[in-house]
Amino acid sequence: MADNDINNNKTSVLSGFLEFFYGNFVVLVLGFISLPLITRVMSTEEFGRSSLFLSAVSIIYIFAILGLDQSYIRYFYTEGVDRRRLFVQCLRPPLVLIVIITAVYFVFSSFFNDLMFERSGLDITLLVIGYTVTSVFERFLFLNIRMEQKGKLYSNLNILTKALYILFILVFVYILGDDFRVGLYAQTLPLVIVTLFLLIRFVRKGKGQAASHDLETKQLLRYGIPFVPMLLMEWLLSSMDKWSIRFLNDFSETGVYSSAMQIMTILLTFKITYVAFWSPIAMKKYEQEDESTAKPFFADMFQKVQFLCVLAAFALTTFRSIIVLILGEKYRGAIKIIPFLSLMPVLSILFEMTGQGVKFKKKPIYFNYASLVAICCNLAGNLLLVPRFCGVGAAVATALTYIVYFAMGTYFAEKCYPVGYDHRRFAAGLIGYIIYAGYATVSTNEWISAGTGAVLIILLVLLNRRVAAALWGYCIGFIKETKKKKTEKK
Repeated sequence: MADNDINNNKTSVLSGFLEFFYGNFVVLVLGFISLPLITRVMSTEEFGRSSLFLSAVSIIYIFAILGLDQSYIRYFYTEGVDRRRLFVQCLRPPLVLIVIITAVYFVFSSFFNDLMFERSGLDITLLVIGYTVTSVFERFLFLNIRMEQKGKLYSNLNILTKALYILFILVFVYILGDDFRVGLYAQTLPLVIVTLFLLIRFVRKGKGQAASHDLETKQLLRYGIPFVPMLLMEWLLSSMDKWSIRFLNDFSETGVYSSAMQIMTILLTFKITYVAFWSPIAMKKYEQEDESTAKPFFADMFQKVQFLCVLAAFALTTFRSIIVLILGEKYRGAIKIIPFLSLMPVLSILFEMTGQGVKFKKKPIYFNYASLVAICCNLAGNLLLVPRFCGVGAAVATALTYIVYFAMGTYFAEKCYPVGYDHRRFAAGLIGYIIYAGYATVSTNEWISAGTGAVLIILLVLLNRRVAAALWGYCIGFIKETKKKKTEKK
């Protein structure tokens, strides 16, 4: 492939990513509007209860989805597969199962609600059920947009969801005041509205009957179900910290920790965007291109993304004192939690790249091995650290867990599909960040901590100057391409 073709390809990839990212960037800005609305009105205890809501409904969703969302991604670009029929095949079993699971939840709602929130009520039960059922539809409908690579639509819908979230916060804070149900209403109602729009769009877009193909539902389940333990373990990885604080400390400390997690939206937004963008790109490359072109592309993208991720972690920890100011006085404890917690989205993003080999070769059992070891590590870390160090202990346990998960998962993926990623450069940056995170956590002088972080950011850029220059070149190329298209339209 000629150099011009490679550069054009990467510029096109950047253009596609930015279509996905601009919406989540706006969501990020809106998040900094909505977060202080919650934290300055809601007590740490009520915010702690509210933060457990998504964690609770996610566990129901994981069992109901049966891993068929992964089957939809895996077979979407397979030759001879009718995509509309594939959508229906993947959606039908989860719908049947979610009705059964939510029925059981409704019958025993008093017990479950008291366990999770120490509160009960019909509206709480209906919100949990409504969010869970809707999330099944939302998952596949948003996947359809992602796999079609409709970046602008994906971004616009994310913006709409966040705008509605802010609107409903204002409405229900006025109605309910300092009550954790404000968060439940504000998260559920926008999801329902946007999902209804997507469902209407999907029905109107499809005309006639779906064509037949040889892919059977049993085959889809055979591929998808092994992902359930992996997703369950990932849920434990992302939720065990909050639940450990909830049971080993109290709701108030859970609220402070959750506020730090909300700040992590700076990196989590990038993660959500990158996952939405990268999965279809990677699968399409694997299915339709030779290894001689696909593998160098994967290795080059990893080199650039790992640099951006480590840079973002350094920046977030360096300027965390400014960011925490938006939360309010009650939540200032989050400043000690952020440094190690930042590793969670960083390693999650990078694992989306290095772990693709397992998906390519249809061996999700390897994810389960990595997840099982990580869960044991996380459980031990939380039991040892949370009782003594509260939220900071949970953050350290989470960071160590994700390091183990990333290392093991990447090892198995390289066995399945060896790419040859530059792990040495990433390991050096990771070790440097861990040392700085430890210092930032125990430091009592925020000015010195911030100054140290700024110096380290400069050093990181200098050590990765070739990667930084290449990224700058792609951005310039994208800007020129955009201007050229506008000129041609005129």
